[in-house]
Amino acid sequence: MTGHETVAVVVVTFNRADLLVGMLDGLAAQTRRPDAVIVIDNLSTDHTREVLDARTDLPLHVTTTETNLGGAGGFHRGVRAAWDGGYDRVWLMDDDVVPDPGCLEALMAVDEDCLIAVREDLSGALVEKAAVDFDLRNPLAIKPKRASVDSTYADRASMPERVEVHNVAFEGFMCRRRVIEEIGFPDPSFFIFYDDADYAIRAREAGHRIWAVRDAVLVRQLDFNQQHDLAGWKGYYMYRNLFVVHLRHGENALVRLKPWLITLAVVLLSPVRGGRAEARNVIRAMASARGMRRLTDPALPPR
Repeated sequence: MTGHETVAVVVVTFNRADLLVGMLDGLAAQTRRPDAVIVIDNLSTDHTREVLDARTDLPLHVTTTETNLGGAGGFHRGVRAAWDGGYDRVWLMDDDVVPDPGCLEALMAVDEDCLIAVREDLSGALVEKAAVDFDLRNPLAIKPKRASVDSTYADRASMPERVEVHNVAFEGFMCRRRVIEEIGFPDPSFFIFYDDADYAIRAREAGHRIWAVRDAVLVRQLDFNQQHDLAGWKGYYMYRNLFVVHLRHGENALVRLKPWLITLAVVLLSPVRGGRAEARNVIRAMASARGMRRLTDPALPPR
């Protein structure tokens, strides 16, 4: 039954106070009021605290971390707080999206354990990047995401009411309490990137299907920028966490070998690509990923 379920929204924010205002305005305008809004402030140094202190119109529960835990650490802490609070559903939200007024109501009306709202940009164009095909079987698939919602459907109107997806972003993902009970919490060791993909795969491995709900509208305030400097600090996490996903969830030995082959290729091509910095990044990433093949203890199911 969906009518009597409680829901906690988990928001992770870091130094984007002006965007946070719009996101909180969107939550305050929901036709289905959230029972709690758990905000994890990753030690912001801008005016985030003033923004949060002014929001007497929302049931806020704010935690300011001792250090910047990254998105992964923030969502881990927030989902754990929602679990401890006993809420029936948890809705994960970044600080750069704004839900349409009926978004939460549309999600809560669906009697499924794992859901996502469907993102669009400020122009109304469909920009939902969740994969409808995430291939961890084919060792020749360099990128496991083979097709996404927005590469499959021209616009929201052409989507069916629900579309099954294989991975998610922690921008509008919702799950029931029983999912957390079975698979555990987001893994804080990812820091940034792929923590949401790992969580979705864990849910699917436990037998849960994940549905994108067409009429649950989430508006992204920033353009997608998927092109990161692979020789910089973000590149390290992109490589490492992609490798971890393959090592943990690859469906055969050849797929689990892919991180080693990618590492070799990047090192060999480094003179004509990203140079020594990218080569160092990928070597470090491979070494660290080997130690993360098993789910880390903080992410294990609650005891």
